[in-house]
Amino acid sequence: MDNQDFSTTFLVDKTPMEVFDAINNIGGWWTENFEGESQKLNDEYSVHFGDVHYSKQKLTEVIPGEKVVWFIIDSKLTFVENQTEWTGTKLIFEISKQGDKTQLHFTHQGLVPGFECFNSCSKGWHRYATHSLYSFITTGKGMPAMKE
Repeated sequence: MDNQDFSTTFLVDKTPMEVFDAINNIGGWWTENFEGESQKLNDEYSVHFGDVHYSKQKLTEVIPGEKVVWFIIDSKLTFVENQTEWTGTKLIFEISKQGDKTQLHFTHQGLVPGFECFNSCSKGWHRYATHSLYSFITTGKGMPAMKE
């Protein structure tokens, strides 16, 4: 059976460490509504998007220039029946050299078509990972959700 977790991949003209550093600057590309730390192993942080989405993440794997894994230890999505759908899922950022470019492969492991939020959450990840994070890495300017 094919893996149905949400994932996206892109290439950039930056070093693996530049990509790694950008990922960990959550306020630069995901949301300015960020509390906690997101730099080293076992750091925890929370994000929220109004009263629609809250999640708390823990860094469970941090390999500079190669990989970052955030385990979602708590979540609340108010627009679906099972408001804790994200709890227990992982956000995985895998960084690798591809010739003279750097590839970022992002997977929201556990975000699958069976989730009620799959369609809207996938659209959100396209916006934040594929567009905002890409822009933040390549130009230094992302499109995060603004501070409330």
